[in-house]
Amino acid sequence: MLTSIALAFSLAAQAAPAADDDLSTGDIAAAARVVGASFDAHELELMLDDVRENLASFERLRGIPLENGLEPALYFLPSRAQRVGTTPARASRTSTLPATGTAPARPAKLEALAFKSIPELRAYLDHRVVSCVELTEMFLARLTRLDARLACVITLTAERALAQARVLDAELAAGTSRGTLHGIPWVAKDLLAVRGAPTTWGAAPFAERVLDVDAAVVERLDDAGAILIAKVTLGALAMGDVWFGGRTNNPWKLDQGSSGSSAGPASAVAAGCATFGIGSETLGSIVSPSTACGNSSLRPTFGRVSRFGAMTLSWSMDKLGPMARSARDAALVFDVVHGADPRDPTTVDAAFELDDRDASIEGLRVGYLQELENDEAYASVLEELRILELDLVPIELPDYPVQSMVFLLSAEAASAFDEFSAGDADDLLVRQSRGAWPNIFRHSRLIPAVDYLRANRLRTRLMIEFEQALAGVEACVHPSFAAGLLTMTNLTGHPTVVAPCGFREDGTPTSVSFTGRLFEDARVLRIVERWQATTDYEDRHPDL
Repeated sequence: MLTSIALAFSLAAQAAPAADDDLSTGDIAAAARVVGASFDAHELELMLDDVRENLASFERLRGIPLENGLEPALYFLPSRAQRVGTTPARASRTSTLPATGTAPARPAKLEALAFKSIPELRAYLDHRVVSCVELTEMFLARLTRLDARLACVITLTAERALAQARVLDAELAAGTSRGTLHGIPWVAKDLLAVRGAPTTWGAAPFAERVLDVDAAVVERLDDAGAILIAKVTLGALAMGDVWFGGRTNNPWKLDQGSSGSSAGPASAVAAGCATFGIGSETLGSIVSPSTACGNSSLRPTFGRVSRFGAMTLSWSMDKLGPMARSARDAALVFDVVHGADPRDPTTVDAAFELDDRDASIEGLRVGYLQELENDEAYASVLEELRILELDLVPIELPDYPVQSMVFLLSAEAASAFDEFSAGDADDLLVRQSRGAWPNIFRHSRLIPAVDYLRANRLRTRLMIEFEQALAGVEACVHPSFAAGLLTMTNLTGHPTVVAPCGFREDGTPTSVSFTGRLFEDARVLRIVERWQATTDYEDRHPDL
């Protein structure tokens, strides 16, 4: 199965108008000389069909008239020069939080806690029934044992994790807590820098590279008392589930990949090897593996989580978000990691209120796609939402050739990895096919700047019209990969919560997505949480 970015490029090829079959490798070589690039005969042949399809996409977008004053979906920030190197103040989260309620019984085997939620683990830790060290050791042991089948670990951070756990136990013993995530083990997609550990981006050329910095989300989770137990896999340079150590597997069906590119967090969390993970999405890399592995995950509004210390693929599309087993857990993690950071000038401060989980959602208007309501799985979800007395309203989406705009991503990725692809380092990547990064980087050098900017101007109009389409509803529920919405919402920056909604005959999960208005992440999470309170899809786990 093609996944995330690879799938998007495939769909773009299908959606584009007829390619110029007269275009030859000689034409490409001549064009390359004009822009100061050169390619060998094999590379030119591999590029040919992609250049033809790019040209077809350019022609399609050129056929859409744009008014002169329509600006591109890009920002020029002169103030950025004043913020280079600025580290935000990090306030202490420690406070006195006495344990409440009845202490849970200690299980005979700690591995019985592997699939517990964050609030459930909080009770074990706060009542000192289980220590942070014990919980960390259990997850480290489970992850190490199951990784022989999952292939989801790049680097265990056991020494770091146990040192954190000892400090956190001492704080609990002194009657203080850092909050909800105090002592909760998690995993990081290995495009996030962690000081002292390799940051490989899933790619062989970077397998031994160590960065002397912590990513912003790592800083925030450290401050909140979450315990990083491992850096886990991503498809090389954030595409697919194939990395330099092989393929990461789906815990529901081990002969199937976990999809990508957030392959490792999806697999590890679904397998009960960590309570949550942090993944990233540019064009499906949270939604796609969450669908394959049955995670409940949030791809936040663009700009809500700092990407400082994370690998860049696309400055205008990259997003970081929590990958969990329930919408409630995802919300608890997002509450810690969101917020402005001067080191990432796209970030903003926006309100995020954790709603009362028992609060009613009765009467809230939720949009749906009427043309797809005969799909059995989708119809089942719609009926479950009607039982909750949500007001389901058919909506119409803006009609844009979004697949023809995917070259925006490839142009930015080619720029981000320009020096890397100019040498021989890209020859070390496992995948060397037409749809792999080395070829994408090469043919993307031929994307005209004028067409890149034109597509971004059309993107501005798309962002406005998509927000208008959601104006009368609290969110839109839709099949995760239907109607071009995955591509559309990654271009517009709208938040999406993906969650399991059933299972196929082979036992693998299916998913549905809830997309909200810009910066309404809390509202869409609340709707999904209340829906999950009446279903049990997220409570089922793979038998490992």
